[in-house]
Amino acid sequence: MYKREQTRPVKIGKLTIGNGNLVRVQSMTQTRTHDVAATVKQIHELEKVDCEIVRVTVPDMESAKAIKAIKKQIKIPLVADIHFQYLLAIEAAKQGVDKVRINPGNIGGIDRVKEVVKACRQKNIPIRIGVNMGSLEKDLYAKYGKYGVPRVMMESATRHVQILESLKFYNIVVSLKGDNSMIAREAYMLFAKRFNYPLHVGITEAGTLWAGSIKSAVGIGSILSSGIGDTIRVSIADDPKEQVKVGWEILKSLGLRQKGVEIIACPTCGRTEINLIGLAKKVEEIVSKVDAPIKVAVMGCVVNGPGEASFADIGVCGGKNQGAIFKKGKLIKTLKEEELLPVFIEEIKQVLIEKGYGGEVKKLKNA
Repeated sequence: MYKREQTRPVKIGKLTIGNGNLVRVQSMTQTRTHDVAATVKQIHELEKVDCEIVRVTVPDMESAKAIKAIKKQIKIPLVADIHFQYLLAIEAAKQGVDKVRINPGNIGGIDRVKEVVKACRQKNIPIRIGVNMGSLEKDLYAKYGKYGVPRVMMESATRHVQILESLKFYNIVVSLKGDNSMIAREAYMLFAKRFNYPLHVGITEAGTLWAGSIKSAVGIGSILSSGIGDTIRVSIADDPKEQVKVGWEILKSLGLRQKGVEIIACPTCGRTEINLIGLAKKVEEIVSKVDAPIKVAVMGCVVNGPGEASFADIGVCGGKNQGAIFKKGKLIKTLKEEELLPVFIEEIKQVLIEKGYGGEVKKLKNA
């Protein structure tokens, strides 16, 4: 088990990752970075769903020079994603970017790397080394073959790290992403055994919203549950806001971060005698904007309902055309099915107030 507190601390803007700090959720814009208005608009949308770090692509000098204007209008740290062109990294640093994603081994000779390191060192900007199983060095691939991809990824990352270390630059973050969850996990494990740099975790090109969310949950979750990972990005082919939402759900499910209300609901079966799925969806929608660490249970019958509700702050359990409301496992009310939702929401309000989150009550939709 490799604990997050073993990694080095790295500062990205106002945030510090590694060294036991919170695992942060990040995403990437889909706009043309030189279009400042469109890029800022999308970042603001990401901020609303609690994205904590955002990356933009920097394919040209116009995009690099846009960073200063973007930075002035956003609150979260900004990362520049750069490939091959070292001058873009230098310009991004001049413009005040908070982190640079670049692989030292693919931007030319050591003199070019030195210039990038110099620019980053002056501004205390970390460099993220981003290894991707889709673009590995041919000599390493030839050495280990297709069955040795995790080793190839680890050695590729090692090469890039050693270039920076040779220049006495240690302000480093590393990622070893692959579209295969188990290959990526093994690569991260191998790297974590050798280095203590903070790790950015993701399953790249995971797929569409539904399939990609599942693959990301399995891959990122398995890596994080091994004690590895300091930031995460869910790479699904959808609106980047969805990437952030899935990322938060992964952290919540592992108990690493609590964001919003946690709802547990049974899948229903032949014993269910109320519209449990409809009730659960309505409750989820009503509390969707509330940011308070409470657990709400919506259960279908008496087999597991009361027991599950005992682990929740507030719960409802269905019966024959009726339901019971439990508070910390204790029965407090029994109501007709049509009365359940409004009364249950009132009880959720009381729980929020009792726990010191009264200010969140106004965020209940239609409350």
